[in-house]
Amino acid sequence: MNLSTAQEGKEYIIQRIETDDEELEDFLFSLGCYSGEPITVISHLKGGCIVSIKDGRYNIDTQLAQAIIVF
Repeated sequence: MNLSTAQEGKEYIIQRIETDDEELEDFLFSLGCYSGEPITVISHLKGGCIVSIKDGRYNIDTQLAQAIIVF
């Protein structure tokens, strides 16, 4: 399952990032978004969603949310 289909308010564990864009992967890593880390979807928006990673909240677009695979 990816973040765009994840339930709001439930904590998930990041399984992997599915992207060929190394710059995007580095950006996510700098936010603390990498395999094994917990992530929570705060709310879904029209163009993406708001997520909580570690102590921060981030607004990510739909394309990025679909690249983050969780379980």
